[in-house]
Amino acid sequence: MVDRGRTEREKVHSTMLARSDVDKVWGWTTTAGKLRARRRADMIISGAGLHRGVNVLEIGCGTGIFTEMFARTGSRITAVDISGELLKKAKARLNLYDRVTFLEGPFETSDIEGAFDCVVGSSVLHHLDVDAALAKIYALLKPGGTVAFTEPNMLNPQVFLERKLKFLHKLFSYVSKDETAFFRFKFCKALKAAGFTGITILPFDWLHPRTPRFLVKTLLSLGNCLEKIPLVKELSGSLYICARRPA
Repeated sequence: MVDRGRTEREKVHSTMLARSDVDKVWGWTTTAGKLRARRRADMIISGAGLHRGVNVLEIGCGTGIFTEMFARTGSRITAVDISGELLKKAKARLNLYDRVTFLEGPFETSDIEGAFDCVVGSSVLHHLDVDAALAKIYALLKPGGTVAFTEPNMLNPQVFLERKLKFLHKLFSYVSKDETAFFRFKFCKALKAAGFTGITILPFDWLHPRTPRFLVKTLLSLGNCLEKIPLVKELSGSLYICARRPA
């Protein structure tokens, strides 16, 4: 059963963030942040196979930063978010795209109808009731459909501190009290339990959004190396997740 108290708290938190320069708060507006967003979008687009005519469900579209990049592939997108305030920003950003439909409400209890070719999202599953969300995603996918997400990695030191040391919450006001992060091998088990196959979960991202511009290229090169080193790569900031509903 979905924890409706948690859902309501997440809605309140999202609405609070929407009243600020939320893209800046989330780190998407800096030079490093823009590169990080583009990389995430490209990974999701490739993993989900987005192209003209593909029917896509995006969960947690927020202000539409990723929605816009997905829409440029020519895909038809249904974008859902729990916050009406965030959706206002997304609609303003994508007012020229007629292939995007927006829906407001908590995903786990929404009345969205499938079937979708793919379900995608960036930094959203860790806000949800994971078991309920994965079951619903599976049901909304066509047989053979794919999922592609990027999510925070619990083994990353900053992510761990943000989620586990609650007395530091005031330092990380962009993190809600209920959100979590994922251990990749544990999340792989959750995907298998939900019925998914062809599972790929890769740690990536060593570029912090507040990296000074003059250091961005250096840290990108360093990060590319670190992502290839066993054990060290497990400390990366994010996880790329891709899986398939059996045909």
